[in-house]
Amino acid sequence: MLTTTDKTIEREVIRIISKTKEIRPARLQANARLEKDFGFDTVDLVDIILELEKSFNIVIPDEVPINTVGDFVDFVASHSMWEAS
Repeated sequence: MLTTTDKTIEREVIRIISKTKEIRPARLQANARLEKDFGFDTVDLVDIILELEKSFNIVIPDEVPINTVGDFVDFVASHSMWEAS
């Protein structure tokens, strides 16, 4: 079960992803595959990673397998000390 902080992180991660391709946040479910379902390319994914690293003060290594919205949310939630302001 997601805690309040995890839900806040999830909303922020989805907001960042959605603005990359101007996709309504409601369409970005946890199992949504960014490349296959929405046509994100490598540059889009790098842009998302850079924005997440900046927003959450984390580093997402290249070797981390991130394919879905849920993968991004899980990684950020487990590696961030972020608190909503």
